Amino acid sequence: MPLNPLEHDRRYGELDQVLRAYAGQPADDTPDKPSQALVAYLRQTWHSRPWALAVAERQVRQYADHPPGRLRLKLGEFYAIPDVGLPEHEIQQWLYCLADHIKHSVEEGEVPPPATPATHWEWHARFPELGQFLGGWFSQDMPDEFDDHEAAVADYQDTTDPHVVARLVGELRELLALDIDESDYALAIAELGTEVDPPAPYSPSGWLAVVADSLTTPRTAR
Repeated sequence: MPLNPLEHDRRYGELDQVLRAYAGQPADDTPDKPSQALVAYLRQTWHSRPWALAVAERQVRQYADHPPGRLRLKLGEFYAIPDVGLPEHEIQQWLYCLADHIKHSVEEGEVPPPATPATHWEWHARFPELGQFLGGWFSQDMPDEFDDHEAAVADYQDTTDPHVVARLVGELRELLALDIDESDYALAIAELGTEVDPPAPYSPSGWLAVVADSLTTPRTAR
């Protein structure tokens, strides 16, 4: 029978996070240079969960040491490596390469410098609540569900715990503090799930600022 969630996380939880970082990214790591996907994973994990790096190194190396055998494959009690674009016979050495890079980063204290998120995974890892908000309230169905952008924001505020709303406001302020080009803000909100344009006459960053201000104003005070 398939692994239950607790057993899955014990064996493969952080391995899964590492491999999710490769979604849409090439697995072009070499012994001399980690891929952009792995650098993004290292940067975000050092910042938010540095203790998890040792877990990641162990789980990645153990999976490479002991890939699932016939019985576990038959029973479904294993973690299925997602398609990363590599031939099956190269996966084991690639996993060892990842484990070596993670180990080197931890042992040498080599932390990727702060930077604007470089991958889809990193955008969501850095701005998780903003991804929930934009992907949940501003998908392509938004015009059918709400009268306008303001109504969607109000619905989020009315149906979400105030502590979570405060977390979203913090992420909005952090994103705006990056002070990136307007085209990069458009890319950011698209990566985070927005499928509709900001309301006229706002630019992407201008609309995010309006949303942050709106969420800090109690609904009863409007």
